[in-house]
Amino acid sequence: MRRVCGAGLVPVVIVAVAIQAWGQKDSSPASAAPLVLTGAIPLPNVKGRIDHFGLDPTHNRLFVSALGNNTEEIIAIGAQTVIHTISGVRSPQGVVYSPETNKLFVGSDEGKLYVYDGTTFELATSIDFGDDVDNLRYDAAEKRVYVGYGDEKTGAIGMVDAATNKRLEEEFKLGAHPESFQLAGSSPNIYVNLPDLKQIAVVNRTTHSIIRWPVTFESNFPMALDEPNHRLFVATRTPPRLAVFDTNSGRLIAALPTVQDADDLYYDSARKRLYIPGGEGYISVFRQDDADHYQPLAKVHSAVGARTAGYFGKGRKGFDRFYLAVPARADHGAEVWIYTVQD
Repeated sequence: MRRVCGAGLVPVVIVAVAIQAWGQKDSSPASAAPLVLTGAIPLPNVKGRIDHFGLDPTHNRLFVSALGNNTEEIIAIGAQTVIHTISGVRSPQGVVYSPETNKLFVGSDEGKLYVYDGTTFELATSIDFGDDVDNLRYDAAEKRVYVGYGDEKTGAIGMVDAATNKRLEEEFKLGAHPESFQLAGSSPNIYVNLPDLKQIAVVNRTTHSIIRWPVTFESNFPMALDEPNHRLFVATRTPPRLAVFDTNSGRLIAALPTVQDADDLYYDSARKRLYIPGGEGYISVFRQDDADHYQPLAKVHSAVGARTAGYFGKGRKGFDRFYLAVPARADHGAEVWIYTVQD
């Protein structure tokens, strides 16, 4: 994401022995908490803001873009430790892994997409998109990486063939920098947040047509998709809201107050929940009663500035994990906090 967290947020002091208490201190009894803090993975020598996460489900690896540190951190999920650091990536942002090609793709705020070997992490090539390569998405069926990049003049979603590392000529011009976007699986649609225009763009990958929905609220950054129920979830910052849209019509279905300074949003289809981490210092959890009705479920305390996360569904051991990036504080180094998701 291009924008830094809101002003007025100051570091908090959290001692290591208090982590468990912080994780369970929410608006519900600890036994009923939807997220319970059960561990932490140190990120040695990582300073500054932390951006997006990626997952390698084949080798159980987690990728963390340490934007302020100019590094990509590779974590072994089972061992809960950093096993490799890729240095020299200027302001890394979006990151995706292609299991089919065993390649890691990392976007840079400086405008480049870096392609690495998925085993050695040697740099294979870099592709220059000009400005602000931000969110990335991967389509396994096409072996194609979708790249959000550019400014108000050049903003677009481009594409790269993961097998050949070649940038495709086809792209979708948007007239603004694209923030989070989601690829539909049952249609050719791409849903794109355009906060500079206060819009959501719906791009048809087949016809290249673009429909634009106005957004009443400002700073619409993170996004998630519930495709079976035709619902699109967007978190805004001004004011902080969870906004729910009907993907058939673009109509706003619901808007609920949420955590401030949100930069990620995840939909848990198995439990019908939404998780929104925010720099304000907690994770908003909402319950989906049905496609049109949503209720606040819990406010799970975290840490000020912890606004990016990774949630990838059920793990190999039969339970879910929610990973939260916690930047370095005055008394403690940067970490990835591990929350166990409870039914």
